[in-house]
Amino acid sequence: MSAFIAGLILSGVTAFPLLYELSWLTELAGIEPDVDYRDLSGLQYWLAFVHEGLRETYRDYPFIGYGTDWLAFGHIVIALFFVGPLRRPGEYEWTLIVGIIACILVIPMAFICGSIREIPVCWRLIDCAFGVIGMLPLMYCFAAGRRVQAEIAGRD
Repeated sequence: MSAFIAGLILSGVTAFPLLYELSWLTELAGIEPDVDYRDLSGLQYWLAFVHEGLRETYRDYPFIGYGTDWLAFGHIVIALFFVGPLRRPGEYEWTLIVGIIACILVIPMAFICGSIREIPVCWRLIDCAFGVIGMLPLMYCFAAGRRVQAEIAGRD
């Protein structure tokens, strides 16, 4: 559960400095700062394309970044809901069920919205992997909580 909470917080916090992170990533990928993304291919094309779009958006419409600020904040707030199951595994079944459902819903969300936003399929699959991987600790905690409840019921 701690890993799930940490993952939510980390993915939230990394949504604040998007342009800085993308600048670093394009540099790491060996993309020159002023290169035209149309002259690139594959992953370099995609990174440079997204970097230019984000840079222009932040320059011309800085208020758009406020949306990702709220996205980041939302991840952090959602993580707080999982502190209950961490502290008392048998008492917060519904929180875990909602988390599992949310992880499952990542898959249609990624494919539907990703298609509308023209996100490459490989990137959508990476997003889906977060839902699948996130579901694993939640399912484990759900099962552990059920075992704790069974033990408590057996003592009564």
